[in-house]
Amino acid sequence: MNAEAVNPASPGPVPPATTGAVAPSAPRRKARPRIDLRRLGRAALLGSTARGRLPDAIGHVVEAHRAHHPDADLDPLRRAYVLAESSHRGQMRKSGEPYITHPLAVTLILAELGAETTTLTASLLHDTVEDTDVTLDQVGEEFGAEVRYLVDGVTKLEKVDYGAAAEPETFRKMLLATGNDVRVMSIKLADRLHNMRTLGVMRREKQERIAKVTRDVLIPLAERLGVQALKSELEDLVFAVMHPEEYEHTRELVAANAARAHDPLAEVAEDVRKVLREADINAEVLIRPRHFVSLHRVSRKRDPLRGADFGRLLVLVQDDADCYAVLGELHTCMTPVVSEFKDFIAVPKFNLYQSLHTALARPQDGQVVEVLVRTHQMHKVAEAGVVALGNPYAQSAEDQSTGDGERADPTRPGWLSRLLDWQRGAPDPDTFWSTLREDLAQDREITVFRPDGGTLGLPDGATCVDAAYAQYGEDAHAAMGARVNGRLATMSTVLRDGDTVQLLMGQDPASEPSREWLEHARTPAARIAIQRRLAARPEQTSAEPADAPRTSPTGDAPAAGPASDGPAPRPASADVLADRPGAAVRLAGCCTPVPPDEITGFAVRGGVVTVHRAECAVVARMKGAGRPEIGVRWGESSQCRVTLLAESFGRPHLLADLTEAMAVEGAEIVSATIEPPDRQRVRHTYTVLLPDAARLPGLMRAMRDVPGVYDVSRAQPQTTAV
Repeated sequence: MNAEAVNPASPGPVPPATTGAVAPSAPRRKARPRIDLRRLGRAALLGSTARGRLPDAIGHVVEAHRAHHPDADLDPLRRAYVLAESSHRGQMRKSGEPYITHPLAVTLILAELGAETTTLTASLLHDTVEDTDVTLDQVGEEFGAEVRYLVDGVTKLEKVDYGAAAEPETFRKMLLATGNDVRVMSIKLADRLHNMRTLGVMRREKQERIAKVTRDVLIPLAERLGVQALKSELEDLVFAVMHPEEYEHTRELVAANAARAHDPLAEVAEDVRKVLREADINAEVLIRPRHFVSLHRVSRKRDPLRGADFGRLLVLVQDDADCYAVLGELHTCMTPVVSEFKDFIAVPKFNLYQSLHTALARPQDGQVVEVLVRTHQMHKVAEAGVVALGNPYAQSAEDQSTGDGERADPTRPGWLSRLLDWQRGAPDPDTFWSTLREDLAQDREITVFRPDGGTLGLPDGATCVDAAYAQYGEDAHAAMGARVNGRLATMSTVLRDGDTVQLLMGQDPASEPSREWLEHARTPAARIAIQRRLAARPEQTSAEPADAPRTSPTGDAPAAGPASDGPAPRPASADVLADRPGAAVRLAGCCTPVPPDEITGFAVRGGVVTVHRAECAVVARMKGAGRPEIGVRWGESSQCRVTLLAESFGRPHLLADLTEAMAVEGAEIVSATIEPPDRQRVRHTYTVLLPDAARLPGLMRAMRDVPGVYDVSRAQPQTTAV
C-alpha cells in the first residue's frame, strides 16, 4: 500500500490538513484556481457515478483535458474513475482527504499540461494495483495494453520482497519502462508533485528523505524531459523543506517587491508591446515571475535585488520567423545587452527547449530585463516537455516495434538511451542508485562528431574516455588515443561541444583499460565498464598514469633511445645521375628522397653532389644563399633508401610487431631510433633500404596496420644545414 494511504478503523470527521513547511504553488499557466481537495473528496464519495455519465468529481480534469484535446473520447476517463474510486473507497490520505483525491489531483496536473487520454486514464489508475485488489491483468482487460504498461511502470516494488533495495530497484524498473514509453515518467513526476504539495503532514525526517530523492532524481528527470512546469514547482517545494530559512527570506523578498509602487517589468513590457505594434508584429507579451529557487539564485549574485530581477518578459508569436523579427525590433529600438543573447531555436537544448534569450537595459536606471522570445508551440513544449508531444505511438503498426522487440519511441532522448545502457552493467542496487544520482547531476549535454558524420551525445565535461565507450562499448578497452579536431589527443582530453573526435583503436581483444581512466570518465557507462573489466583481472593492480604507456613503450628492448649502438650511418649513394660527370652523388639525410620524388642537387665539399627533395627547406636556403643548382635525375635502378617516422601508443611487443611487418614488406632497416615516451605517445624513426621504390606505399600501409601505430609518414624536410 502507498505510504500516503491509510485505512481508518472507523469513519469520522475529516481532520484539518497540517500545512507544514511547504512552498505555495508556483504561478499557474491558467487562471483556473487550484482544485479544492476537501470539496473534491466529498464529490468523489457523493457525486454521481451513473452509467454513461461523467462523475462530478472529474469535472476539473475534463475541462483541462478538453482545452487541449476538444475531440477526446471521455469514456475511458469515466470508467477509470469509477474503478479507481470504488477500489480506493474507505482509504484516506494522511492529510485527511479521501484517497481518491490523490489520483484525481495527479490526473489534473497532467491534463493541464496537455497529456492525452491514455496517460490520464493510467494516471487515475496508477495506485490501484499497488494499493488495492485490482490486478494488472484486470487493468489490461478493461483498458488495453498501453494503460496496463503505464500502470505497471509506476507501480512500486514491495519492500517485503526487496527490503532496502526496494526504492532503487523501483526506480530502475520505472526507468526501464520509461525507455519504452516516456509517459511512465510523466505520471511519476505528477505523482511526486502532488505528494510534495501535501508533504507537511509527514514527520520532519520523512519530509527530508523524500525531498532529497526529489532533488537528486525527480527534478533532474523533469529537467531532462523538458517538463519545466513540474520542475519549477518541485524545486520550490524541496527548497521549502531543505532550506526553510532561505525559503522564508525569499518569500519576504517577493512580498516586499509586490508592495512596490512601480514595477519596472510592467513598464518595459508596455514599451515592448508598443515597439512590436508599430512594427506590425502580432505578439503576446507576458510577465513571468521567477519561482523561488530561481530568485534565490539571482539574489546570491546580486544584492540587493531590483524590481527587474523578480521576473522576465515572455514574448509569444506565431512562427520562427516572427521570433527573429521580434529580436531585430527590440535590438533596434531598445538597448540590448548583447552578451546575454542566446539562440536556442537554431540550437535547441537536449531537453527539446527552444527559445531566444536576450536582455534589455532600461535607460532611466540601468536595470536589466531578461526577455524570452518563442512561438506558442515552443512555449507549450517548454512548459510540458515530452507531455506536450502526445502519444508516441500514433504511427503505423509496422513502425511501432524495433528489431529487438522494444517499442519504437520517437520521444526517447539520447540521455535516456545512455542511462538504460549503463544501468544494465550496474552490479547491485546501491551502485545503480549512487551512479544514477551522479549521472543526473550532470545538467548539460554536448554533441561531438565522429569522422563518419555520426554524432555522440555526452554530458558536459566528458573526455575521450567517455567518447570511446559511448561509441564502442566494451571494445573501448582497446582505445589507444584520439584525434580531436584533427590533432592528436590523449584519452583524458576534455571535449567541447562541436568537436570532431576520431578514436584510435588497437586490435588486441585482450587489451586492458588504464586504471587511471576512472579519474577521467564522466559517464556511468565508461566507469562501470572499466570497473567491471579491472575487477575481472585482479592481477592488473598497478596504477599507471593515464597519459603514460601502460608498460614500457614497446614491450621490447630497447624500450627507448637508439635501436643500435653508435651513430646512424650516413645515407649511401643511390642510382641518381647528376649533370656533373664523375661527381659522387649522395642522398641528403634531411629529406631522404626516393623515386619518383622531384629532386634537385647542390655541390658541397669534396665535389660531392647532395640530392634533395624539391620541397625540402634546405633547397630554399641554398637558393637564398646564391648556391647554384645542379641537375639530377633518377637512374634505372629502383632500389631506394628512405627515412620513415612512425607514431604510436605504447603497448607490449610493439617494436617486435612493427619490425616484423617491415621485414615482410622486404625493408632492410639501416638504422632506428625510438625516442623516450612523451606521455602515452612514442615516436620511432626508421631509415630503411627497399629493393624497389614501388614498395614504399605498401610498407607504410603495413606499418600503419600494426596495432598501436596511428601514423606513419616520410621524414619531413628539416632546416638543418647539409
